[in-house]
Amino acid sequence: MTDMANAERNVAIVGAGLIGRAWAAIFARAGWHVRLTDPHVATLKAAPRLIRDELHMLARHGLADDPDGAVARVSVAGSLEEAVRDVEFVQENGPEKVEDKRVIFAQLDRMTQKDALLVSSTSAITASRFTEDLPGRARCLVGHPVNPPHLVPLVELCGAPWTSLEAIERARAIYREIGQVPVTITKEINGFVLNRLQGALLAEAFRLVGEGYISAEDLDHTVKDGLGLRWSFLGPFETIELNAPGGIPDYCARYTGFYKELAESAAGPAVYESPNVEQVIAAWPHQPETERIAALTARRNERLAALAAHKIKQADKS
Repeated sequence: MTDMANAERNVAIVGAGLIGRAWAAIFARAGWHVRLTDPHVATLKAAPRLIRDELHMLARHGLADDPDGAVARVSVAGSLEEAVRDVEFVQENGPEKVEDKRVIFAQLDRMTQKDALLVSSTSAITASRFTEDLPGRARCLVGHPVNPPHLVPLVELCGAPWTSLEAIERARAIYREIGQVPVTITKEINGFVLNRLQGALLAEAFRLVGEGYISAEDLDHTVKDGLGLRWSFLGPFETIELNAPGGIPDYCARYTGFYKELAESAAGPAVYESPNVEQVIAAWPHQPETERIAALTARRNERLAALAAHKIKQADKS
């Protein structure tokens, strides 16, 4: 990937945990100067080394041109005020608690220049719940990434009712410039869109495994060796368009009767309660040892990087 022509753009990454470090790598790779801040000293101290490691992993797969140059654009700020001084964009990655976000965004609104975009990585809290009382609330929105953001490019943009269209469009343009794929959610909804889609699949997976229709491992194979292969480059509407000779109208005429039957008996909240949860846990044949989780995370990241590189190459050919 090529750095952006303007090397003087500044972003503050507020919260230097897993998601914050990924955002730092993304912005730095794209030529931005990145300032990190985090109230947890150990997390902040470890962040530059971990960001460097991620950038070099991206470079191995052809997803970063100059990892050392990108690392040089990342700095640790001495305070929140120092981190956000004169930046045009803030990506907040704090705790998933409404009260914490209200405090953080009040500080950001007070400390930043008035035209800076204030964006939260929250995965579940709508912007209206923590920005309503801010003088600069029109520039506040959610930019919800997918974990890990530096390997999965989707970003869900969702403003509050008072977020300006100009703020949404500016954020959308910036995310595109840094190599992400922004989608706009036009009105607030709990869980945004990605997590609602994921939640529908997960609830059915919990039911099918918990009620003994399939093993947990075979359920995973059904997705990763079945549906997931198509979904890596086709969305659900693109998929059904190709699954009937007459496209989506034909598909609806042929198959929606069956899906109506399924919808009438959709998995409910009980799939996440006892005894079903215990049955699902018992069905998974692995223990969550630290070493195993770390190895699987590294493997996931390497395979996602390879997939991302493949998709870029295929897009270049089209």
